[in-house]
Amino acid sequence: MYTIDSTTDAHEIERVPAADGELVLRRAGEHYEIISNGCFLMDTRAGASERLLVRTALDALGDTPNPRILVGGLGVGFTLREALTDARVAQVTVIEREPAVVRWGAGPLAPFSGHALTDPRVRVVTSDLVAWVRSRVAEPTAGPGVGPVAEQSHERFHALCLDIDNGPDWTVTDGNASLYDDAGLAALRARLLPGGVLTVWSATASPEFADRLRRRFAHVSVHRVPVPRGEPDVVFVASER
Repeated sequence: MYTIDSTTDAHEIERVPAADGELVLRRAGEHYEIISNGCFLMDTRAGASERLLVRTALDALGDTPNPRILVGGLGVGFTLREALTDARVAQVTVIEREPAVVRWGAGPLAPFSGHALTDPRVRVVTSDLVAWVRSRVAEPTAGPGVGPVAEQSHERFHALCLDIDNGPDWTVTDGNASLYDDAGLAALRARLLPGGVLTVWSATASPEFADRLRRRFAHVSVHRVPVPRGEPDVVFVASER
């Protein structure tokens, strides 16, 4: 996360309690920002690396028919929107911990995702991703513009596209760190169908995490996306293909 510039002309739209403090939705000109506990979390200005998160996964799946995608973290909807641009995609499940983010995604942020939450292929599960990955039964679905609750236990997907932190070494909460260790990667892999793909977004490089991925997946690549604020965003891609 990044410290907020106090000179910005952004004004507050809404402030809500969150699982780990508070979230604030702000507007700055034509764009919106989401702030977590006083630190910048995401905004609607760019989104190239967020789109790459799902595009690299879909490319790695090749000609897999009717892929089922899991998006970890709704954010401002860039990743979800990119998934839906591929006509092959049969379903996108979004795991989002914060109900307010889902509500904002169906409200003021909807134009930035192309109103993706109204797509019939989309369902949103309001749950902590770390707990959900290890669970045997999906949490109830909630929020506006969402699809039906999954009936099967321990669902598996063709691709997992995760963006819930600023990276494996820079988590929003301490508990999220367990998603990126060896046990967390084992739990994630158990959620993949044969030949599936895991992609992880990061605001910083993490050679240690890349090495951890290489111990569990046959093919690992690291994509860097230049950004105006300095250090490139990073997308890790791991698969057996």
